[in-house]
Amino acid sequence: MSNVKIFGESMANMPWQEKPADAIGPVWRYSENPIIDRNPLPGVARIFNSAVVPWEDGFIGVFRGEQINGVPHIYLGRSKDGIHWTYDTEKIPFVNEKGEPFMPRYAYDPRLVKVEDTYYIIWCTDFYGAALGLAKTTDFKTFIRLDNPFLPFNRNGVLFPRKLNGNFALLSRPSDSGHTPFGDVFISESPDMVYWGKHRHVMTRGYNQWWQSLKIGGGAAPIETSEGWLLFYHGVTGTCNGYVYSMGACILDKDEPSKVKYRSENFILTPETWYEERGFVANVIFPVSTLCDADTGRIAIYYGAADSYVGLAFTTVDEIVGYVKANHVDNGDDGQIGIM
Repeated sequence: MSNVKIFGESMANMPWQEKPADAIGPVWRYSENPIIDRNPLPGVARIFNSAVVPWEDGFIGVFRGEQINGVPHIYLGRSKDGIHWTYDTEKIPFVNEKGEPFMPRYAYDPRLVKVEDTYYIIWCTDFYGAALGLAKTTDFKTFIRLDNPFLPFNRNGVLFPRKLNGNFALLSRPSDSGHTPFGDVFISESPDMVYWGKHRHVMTRGYNQWWQSLKIGGGAAPIETSEGWLLFYHGVTGTCNGYVYSMGACILDKDEPSKVKYRSENFILTPETWYEERGFVANVIFPVSTLCDADTGRIAIYYGAADSYVGLAFTTVDEIVGYVKANHVDNGDDGQIGIM
């Protein structure tokens, strides 16, 4: 039995693998990684940074597909076990609220989050620069694209899985159109998914942890637990050989999630295997979604690897929350360090 409670649904059919005896740290990789390899479907060279949710008797997901012309778009995929996937060969056909085609010029790094009876897709799109795109569906047949929630420039939109005080809540990282970061995570609220406000700062990069000194960004949708909102996020450092993306974890206050209760001093997963270190963009671990079983406390984490593959990792709510609490740092606004 889990001591820390996940507030969610039972998911006995979620993918799972017990922790190996020689595993180091609170998160361990699936032994058969990567679960999605290169050239996964015609016209798509790579799938990575993709999001999964339970659907009917299996799972469904939205996948970042890099087309062979280099332009990213979002594709729909289905799986019985959350590991082996089949995909629609055409990109998701977004329409506006009148049913007219409303396709983005490009779309990448999607998140997929269910709030009440609706599934929302948030991605990075083009709106005179990098900005957040937004769409909704109830049946995974019709995808209604909504107005972009924010002005450019912004990335890493992560929606909370339930309303907070009657409002939708969305994490984001303001950023320019290149890879020069602003670097910090903010939270915003909306009563209707149209008008957004109550912007609050959540956490900043750095804090003397070099692994997240350059920028940070929300990853999977926050998981509601008895300790607060558990958030897996990515942190980036600059090295002599380029950027390195690692996975971190923190716990946000349940009632005021702009407040960070605990933030891990250490990364919980960093590029170490061939599929994380070598690829289209080397040295990238980019968490995007999780599956959780409220009964057992098991958590499966889907992450992009080297912008070329999809990896799967596991933990339990007891292990990860215990680790973050035991290895946390203050979330103050000082302690910045220079880029090495």
